[in-house]
Amino acid sequence: MASHTTTAGTRTSTPRRGTGGADGPRRIKRDWLLFGLGVPGAVALILFQYVPLAYNVIAFKDYQPYLGIAGSSWSGLQNFSFLWDGNPAFLNALRNTLILTVIQTVLVFPIPLVIALMLNSLAGDRLKRLLQSILYLPHFMSWVIVVALFQQMLGNGGMLNTFLLQNGFHIVEIIGVPELFKALLTSQIIWKDAGWGTIIFLAAISQIDQEQYEASAVDGAGPWRRLWSITLPSLKGLFILLLILRLGNSLSVGFEQIILQQGPVGLGASEVLDTWVYNYGIIGGNWGMASAAGLFKMLVGIVLVVLANKLAHLFGERGVYEK
Repeated sequence: MASHTTTAGTRTSTPRRGTGGADGPRRIKRDWLLFGLGVPGAVALILFQYVPLAYNVIAFKDYQPYLGIAGSSWSGLQNFSFLWDGNPAFLNALRNTLILTVIQTVLVFPIPLVIALMLNSLAGDRLKRLLQSILYLPHFMSWVIVVALFQQMLGNGGMLNTFLLQNGFHIVEIIGVPELFKALLTSQIIWKDAGWGTIIFLAAISQIDQEQYEASAVDGAGPWRRLWSITLPSLKGLFILLLILRLGNSLSVGFEQIILQQGPVGLGASEVLDTWVYNYGIIGGNWGMASAAGLFKMLVGIVLVVLANKLAHLFGERGVYEK
């Protein structure tokens, strides 16, 4: 409580702003439209993100759908046996997942930054907006459409091979080849989402103080020097933050994209943890093991985020949260 002295010499108290019990209702009444817009998103977040966490108890039960969670017996850590019993299907899925995670983190993740830097270097605003629209468009297509487009372009009877045959060349087999499957997935992800990822970096670039560029140009710094000395250091914090968030979801490498193309290449080259949970857990009726695999992925993601955040602190960055 803050106090002050009146002309009569008596001391009175006035509540500090934001500390009174009635401040919350007053704020809701004042900003009712803002709170109203946020309620649907908050409800959806609670219902579809936090409430399902309680059902992870299935991972520790011999779950039978007709018995329900309460009626199913406890099984301890039996559903986690795939972690130590050398399950070949799980090990194959884990290996493919880790390979795709490394590819997507090292190769795919920095591409939006590169595209943003290239777009920012363009002089004409009209050309820049046109290229942005072209790059953003694939993001709004579903994976069903994206996979169908790639099959029409690169399949044995697609546009590329039709052109090659018409000009006397041999066809190039890309779709359905296990050895090229990971490269195909990577190219699809880049085509679909790399342009959309540039939005955040372009917004961050627009917030850089232009006087820094002007001062460095006066001092004789060229475009590359300004890029290395001003632009990239200004984006370092954002890049690290997005990388940490990406690591938290690193074991999810695209269920819908892979399941649509899994048939022609076989499980050996295409099975990942998400499809293994679906094929072996859901379709196979191993509900407890499917839930255990999901819980395992979640714990690995949490550990990666915590470790990456600590590493960011060592480099002087804030990361996702402060110490």
